[in-house]
Amino acid sequence: MSEKKKLGGIISGDKLILIGAIVVVYIVFTLLNSNFLRWTNFVNILVASHLVGLVAIGHTYLIIAGQNDLSPGSVAAFSGVLAALLVSWGLNFWLALIVTIVAGIVVGLFNSWMVNSIKLEAFIATLVTQSVIRGFAYIICDGKPIAISDSTFLWIGKIRFLDIPLFVWITILCYVAFGFILAKTKFGRSVYAIGGNKDAARLAGLNPKRIVLICYVVMGIFCALGGTLFAARINSGQPSGNLNLEFDAITAVILGGVSFSGGVGGMTGTVLGVFLIQAFNSGLTMVNIPTFWQYVARGGLLLFALTSDFIRRRNRERSLLEASKKNA
Repeated sequence: MSEKKKLGGIISGDKLILIGAIVVVYIVFTLLNSNFLRWTNFVNILVASHLVGLVAIGHTYLIIAGQNDLSPGSVAAFSGVLAALLVSWGLNFWLALIVTIVAGIVVGLFNSWMVNSIKLEAFIATLVTQSVIRGFAYIICDGKPIAISDSTFLWIGKIRFLDIPLFVWITILCYVAFGFILAKTKFGRSVYAIGGNKDAARLAGLNPKRIVLICYVVMGIFCALGGTLFAARINSGQPSGNLNLEFDAITAVILGGVSFSGGVGGMTGTVLGVFLIQAFNSGLTMVNIPTFWQYVARGGLLLFALTSDFIRRRNRERSLLEASKKNA
């Protein structure tokens, strides 16, 4: 067996393309600004990707299950404000974190109720949540940022291990744990099953509604955790923060090989997609691309991700059709 085949057995073609894209991004932006290749910038990319990364884990589960969520930016902002507000009232940080995570779980339950019980499309249901929760984020703080002075809260945002912040290590741990759950457990296989064919999964004895509920609750937990860690990082709860967070996460997940039609993808691709997007964003900033043009570039990246998903889906359908003809 050749080395190329051995490598292909370990890393799929899609992931090799992502790795190649990351290398190209590094080469291009290093030529434009030599500081891009520095260790400090690498750490900055990891720091910038921690919140998108946590939300992308939730989106990986949801999109594979045939669902979606447009509310993470609002939920993360609300969570950061809520946690900051609770500690400003004298509540212990860890209790404030638990209350905030419970609030995230409630949001996840609400989203799953709209999707499962009143049969709203996921985009519409979570668009409702996006608006409502953003409104609550402004209401509970009277529209003003909440400064954080709690020592534990500030410590969480500043502590480092091997020169990498704690919240980045938390994100990496979540990648590993939830990647394992998705790839190696019965629940993970169930997520793929309902995303591939919900009716067939139901006939096989699975409960699609329960699996969808769990996926939305997981997303709520990640948004609450990520929003709290983000508040610790910037030392305040910002009701206007995390705009368009969900679109960066969705772009990363689709770039990573998760299909919008459901049933296909994995956590490794998501990790690569998140890093590619943040490296790209960092590069645009370091070469002084105007902010408005950065929005255009990110939109183009999302279009590229969706186009890639379409091509992958068409190729899968063509392969299945050819296989069925051979077996006929």
